[in-house]
Amino acid sequence: MSEIDLLVIGHTCFDYIMQVKEFSKVNTSALVTNLEQLHGGAAGNVAVIASKMGLDVDLISCVGKDFIGSKYESQLIDDGVNIANMIVADNLNTPTAFVLTNPEDQQMFYFYWGAAKKYSTTPINEAAILDAEAMHIATGDPEYNIKCAKFAYANDKLVSFDPGQDLTLYTTQNLHDMLQNCNILFGNEHEIECICDLLEMNIDEILDYGPGIIVKSLGSNGSEIYQEREDPIHIDALTVKAEDPTGAGDSYRAAFLSQYLRGNDVKMCGEFASTVASYIVQAQGTQTNIPTQDQVLEKMNDFYND
Repeated sequence: MSEIDLLVIGHTCFDYIMQVKEFSKVNTSALVTNLEQLHGGAAGNVAVIASKMGLDVDLISCVGKDFIGSKYESQLIDDGVNIANMIVADNLNTPTAFVLTNPEDQQMFYFYWGAAKKYSTTPINEAAILDAEAMHIATGDPEYNIKCAKFAYANDKLVSFDPGQDLTLYTTQNLHDMLQNCNILFGNEHEIECICDLLEMNIDEILDYGPGIIVKSLGSNGSEIYQEREDPIHIDALTVKAEDPTGAGDSYRAAFLSQYLRGNDVKMCGEFASTVASYIVQAQGTQTNIPTQDQVLEKMNDFYND
């Protein structure tokens, strides 16, 4: 029996969230009116929320020397995430995201790859994969992710995949390799459409080709769950005042997997995931407003059973 419920592979990052009056033009500066340093990265987010939802979680990310002894390292330990298998680059800093938002809620993103360069020279951790019941692959190095997926899938592990904003790093062949070695594909509406276009397949054809489940998030319009030879299931989104919608996707994936690995049907998984996401988006940062499982179940039952 596996000791770990879920192994999460991908980025753990420091996030700098900035509010600006306007975006600067070339050779000029712009005033930053608010600055927050938060803990993020798609894999880090999924690991923390999955752990809070009751799973035993292992996290593998490439981090830098600045991660050791950091508040983020301490938080992951306190949240019950196993970080013994993290890949540390002693000569580089941890991947860092810079997010700038203007008063019109338009955004600009800059990403420092940093220690993530080490994926390309690091062997996959076969022991960690074998020790887990399931593996979720988030943003990160495509070649490393594919190697992990192939090994896990060949050893009968449940594999889920969410390329997120790193979808542009995947070649068409990369996507073919990944989708033939995963059970669940997650993505937002744009990402799923891009994957369909790159592979020249529709959703039904992708289901026949590889993953048996595709989960497509639709923002405030909820989400849709597709399975082979079954009608799509639509999950309504809960209506809340969103402070920061960027964390909705990672929290949804983590919560969905927390229920799927317990044997619940995909409709219940989607409703649970949507409810968790409704809490997350009400605060800045993905890891700052995580509900308890009891809170989620109560709110979910109130909303979806009416």
